[in-house]
Order: sequence, then structure tokens, then C-alpha cells
Amino acid sequence: MHYIGAHVSIAGGIENAPLRAKEIGATAFAMFTKNQRQWNSPVLKEDNMYAFRKNCESCGYNPEHILPHDSYLINLGSPDPEKLDRSRRALIDEMRRTEALGLVYLNLHPGSHLRQIHETECLHVIADSINLALEATTNVTAVLENTAGQGSNLGYTFEQLAFILERVHDKSRVGICLDTCHLFAAGYDLRTEEAVIETFRKFDTSVGLDHLKGMHLNDAKPELGSRRDRHESIGKGKIGLEGFAAIMRHPASANIPLILETPRPEIWDEEIMLLHSLEKQGSVGKRIVTCDE
Repeated sequence: MHYIGAHVSIAGGIENAPLRAKEIGATAFAMFTKNQRQWNSPVLKEDNMYAFRKNCESCGYNPEHILPHDSYLINLGSPDPEKLDRSRRALIDEMRRTEALGLVYLNLHPGSHLRQIHETECLHVIADSINLALEATTNVTAVLENTAGQGSNLGYTFEQLAFILERVHDKSRVGICLDTCHLFAAGYDLRTEEAVIETFRKFDTSVGLDHLKGMHLNDAKPELGSRRDRHESIGKGKIGLEGFAAIMRHPASANIPLILETPRPEIWDEEIMLLHSLEKQGSVGKRIVTCDE
């Protein structure tokens, strides 16, 4: 089964996230647990946490199909000791918030060397940061998101992701979220069924499909290998509908949260229906009807 949703807002209280996901016909969703652009946020109140859990239950969302995302401010590979410490403390706080909500995954970006330290050293720092967060928490799995390789961001190759995972002590609590736009920008082709099969094969060889805990489904505005992170609506970018049909039919995309981060929230409900229709398509090459037709 495919669990498809979007990254929804927590405006007005975190308990509103599952309600907003339900409104768009989502069977999975993502959200922030706090203001993602501030280091400090108020402690989650018991009433809000209780309401969140009740709304998830009433709307039919299991913890395994909810993929909260950490703050964009965090850099787990920072070459600056003070900023690194702040990022590590922030990640631990994020993981504890996730635990308090009864959730099991926290999606996070690996980190950036800012062109101040060697890539390998930065990858070691990222792994150390994850180990510290896992040691300070109990249940939540750290789910690393692949990047587009823009700027000095690491985690854009399967080999870099594998390097980090190999150095995480508790491998039962670490996983990967694959973002399709980031994959394409980093040079992994997804435009055809053959390309999708090959990309998942490479991931399985380097990292292991058992580590795949979720995906972000986004089309890409730039060309293959651009190293530019610019999302586009499903079927409107360079990946195209044939590629997403192949992704939806691949066994790797089943039973994990598939999250839209496309640029037009007003059509997320249509994109969810479109993705469900793609998994039912026949062989690649048949005409695919878009949500605009």
C-alpha cells in the first residue's frame, strides 16, 4: 500500500497538522514540531500533545506514516564548535519533542562543511552528532535526507549517506529519506522505468533498501545533475510523469510515508490523487492523464 501526503502547516497548534492532512486526502503527512526558523520554541503543552495524538488516531494516521522534519537552522557538520554544539543540542530537543508526540521518525538534513573543513572530516562530525542525539533519546529514528549537493551540503551521494550510517552506533535507529528532486539534481536519473530501477539498485547496493524510511516526492525544475534544489509540481518538471509512475510502481515506495513538498499547496489534493492513479497505470509508455486535464 502507498501512504501519500504532504508537509502540512502547524499554524494554530501542532494538533491541527493531522486535520489539515485529512482535508487533502492524505494517508501520510509531515510537519515541523516548532517554528523551523527559530532556535528556541515553547515547550509542547500536554493539551496540545494529547490533542495531536487523538487527532492522529481519529484521522487514521499511524506513527510510521508521519515524518516530522527538524529545523533548517541545524548544521550537524558545522566546522564552528559553538554552532556545532548549538545544532547538536537543538537536534536532541527536536528528537525529544518527537518522542513526546508519540512519533518514531525525525527527518533531518546531514550537514554542511561550509568549505572550511574536508568533506570526510565533516561526514565524521555528522555521524558523531547523530550518535550523541541517539544516546540522549530513547525511541526516535534519525532519518537522514539526501541533498541536492547545492553549495557545501553533504549527503548528495549514496556513498556519503552510507559513510555516515556505517559510523552510527545504533543502526536500528537510523534511516534514509530520499527526495526525488534532490536525487535528480545530484545526478541520479529518474525519468524512465529503467532509470528508476537502476537508481534504486544503486541505493540498495550502497546503503540498503531496508534503511529507506520515507520519500519526498518532488519534480525538479533544473536539469539532471544541476546540483540545484528547486522543486516543481509533479509532472511539470524535468523528471516527468513517466518517472513518477515508475517510482510509484517500484516496491521500494510501498508502506513508507511519501511526502509532497511541491510548490503549490492548493493542488496537493490533486497531486495525491494523481500519484495514486500512477501506481495503477500499466506499462510505462501509455498515455498518463495529468491533474490539469
